[in-house]
Amino acid sequence: MHPAIGRTTLPVVTSAAPPPACLSPASRPALDRPESGCPDSASPASCRPEPAQPAAAVQALIAAAIRLSEAVSALKFSAPVTHVYNPLRYAWAPHRAYLERYAARGLRAVFVGMNPGPFGMMQTGVPFGEVAAVRDWMGIEAPVAGVADAHPRRPIEGFACRRSEVSGRRLWGWAARRFGPPEVFFSQCFVLNYCPLVFLEASGRNFTPDRLPRLELAPLQAACDAHLREAVAALAPAWVIGVGGYARARIEAALAAGPARLVPRVDQILHPSPASPAANRGWEPAVDQQLERLGVFTA
Repeated sequence: MHPAIGRTTLPVVTSAAPPPACLSPASRPALDRPESGCPDSASPASCRPEPAQPAAAVQALIAAAIRLSEAVSALKFSAPVTHVYNPLRYAWAPHRAYLERYAARGLRAVFVGMNPGPFGMMQTGVPFGEVAAVRDWMGIEAPVAGVADAHPRRPIEGFACRRSEVSGRRLWGWAARRFGPPEVFFSQCFVLNYCPLVFLEASGRNFTPDRLPRLELAPLQAACDAHLREAVAALAPAWVIGVGGYARARIEAALAAGPARLVPRVDQILHPSPASPAANRGWEPAVDQQLERLGVFTA
């Protein structure tokens, strides 16, 4: 149960039955630590067989995501934040399927968003993961658990969610129209979120992590920076592109603090949020023009 609103610290919401703290990582249940293969309840059409030995990049991303999830789950947050969701725990099954199916090394670009939206990754575990894009275009559908003491206006419905994530619909719609099948897009690109947590106010309104108090933001950024460096090292892209200005700033800060071998080019594209007048005037052509100007997809 969440404490009353105030300066009392608030734990990260994980799952309806979070694993005891005394358990070692190897003994924790599937919501916290992934199991091999597809979930038993997933349909054959929506869950492809796992390769016997996943590629090194996939293994590295899975391990990095587990470390990130554990690190941010230990953090505390205060008002106006009243609820914090961690999709890397309760939506681990589809997130892991996303990594296993589509992560690859030596990409043209990795796109990095800020944090999950309420009808995207918060529901499906996939960055910008509007249900239709994840299920129908990527072919991923896997069980999503509930969370303890969920906000009544922001329930976790998983793939049954009927609300559309506009940012995700725009981003993945652009990917489908420009590249065609997901295999073509992911042979050149990958999409991550910088921060995996969803922050909600008492009203249910989204609270973005850049607005957190400095003492709460600093440890969160330290964990997210470390994960981003690990992901970039695993994927080895030519470009790391922030989806919006905040993501670009965090990319630059994280990579500047890392080893010299992490030398991708860094820039940004317009965020597809419906709160952006520029995005509402035509996000896809604007992004195509930005990427053309940068030369991201030119040899």
